[in-house]
Amino acid sequence: MTTLAAQPRKTLSVPLVLLVSAGFILAVGGALWFKTARGHAAPPLSEQPKGVTTVPVVDASWRAQRRFVGTLEPWVEARVGPQLISAYVDTVLVRPGASVKKGQVLATLDCRGASAVSKAVGMQARALEASQMASANEARRVEGLLARGFVSTNEAEVKRAESQSKEAQLLAARAQLSGTTLQVSDCVLRAPFDGEVAERLADPGAYVRPGNAVVTVIDRRTIRVVADAPETDFDAIAPKTPVTIAAFATGAELRAQVSRRAPAADPGSRTVRFEIDLPNTDRSLPVGTTADVRLAAGSEQRASVVPLPAGSVRGERVSLFVVDAGVAHKRTAKLLGERSGRLYLEPLPTGTRVVTEGRTTLLDGDRVRTEAP
Repeated sequence: MTTLAAQPRKTLSVPLVLLVSAGFILAVGGALWFKTARGHAAPPLSEQPKGVTTVPVVDASWRAQRRFVGTLEPWVEARVGPQLISAYVDTVLVRPGASVKKGQVLATLDCRGASAVSKAVGMQARALEASQMASANEARRVEGLLARGFVSTNEAEVKRAESQSKEAQLLAARAQLSGTTLQVSDCVLRAPFDGEVAERLADPGAYVRPGNAVVTVIDRRTIRVVADAPETDFDAIAPKTPVTIAAFATGAELRAQVSRRAPAADPGSRTVRFEIDLPNTDRSLPVGTTADVRLAAGSEQRASVVPLPAGSVRGERVSLFVVDAGVAHKRTAKLLGERSGRLYLEPLPTGTRVVTEGRTTLLDGDRVRTEAP
């Protein structure tokens, strides 16, 4: 009996809860409607001003720059080695860094065989010279007898031909002697000019042939800065154009002028080589190192400068947002160049403010709230 009495009470409580809940929802909804009707509803988030950071554009001037990677090279460089003979290296008298004078002995080769051949050829030449003198005297005597009629013309011509043959053999022996003398001279390697030893490429005991270098001698009292420019910059690298050179090895920054320019482009790379001469009497600049070559191109023109985050670069156009009366407007401008984290644009109206932070969240026509940078 107790269970049957509790069941009706439980069944009646469910509609009561539903009624109370419905009444609460209606009350809340009525309150919201009343508040909206009186005009106190909060604006949607999409219509609220967006916080951004702006900066004014700065008037400046722009001149295009060209930048090339160059190499410091010596004024003169020679790879000293044998030209005519193959032999073992006997001595090498210098090491890298040594200063040498023109004609100074740098190295010697073991040329005992060449010396012996030269002596043998010299002896042969002396023998042929004596034989030729005797043959010439005999030919003159026979010609004297021919004038008196004691010998035939044929005998005189034979003696004359023998004398001329001996003379030709003597000349050939002398030419051979000159060649062997050059080979012997080639065994002593001398400095071709005043300079410094840059490399020692062989030590005593090494076998060298014509074309093999034993030492490299350079003259760096004048440095040549060599660089290649695209063919489109042919006019920009004209001789006497001022340039700024930064030497990576020493950190020195130098100012000079273009000294010379090649009249033709390389057929493979379509680049034009140009050179800049730098005095280096104190030999402070090392050769074979890298140089950064910068020069101005074109004429100077007015420009507006904005920070790099203010624009989105697409080719030669820059997209940015300018703020006018609390509204952001999307604009595009021509890009003149970029330098040191700044964009140089075609001139914008004075006093224009551009968005630097918050730009990616904006659409054209959005209301904005300017914040201090």
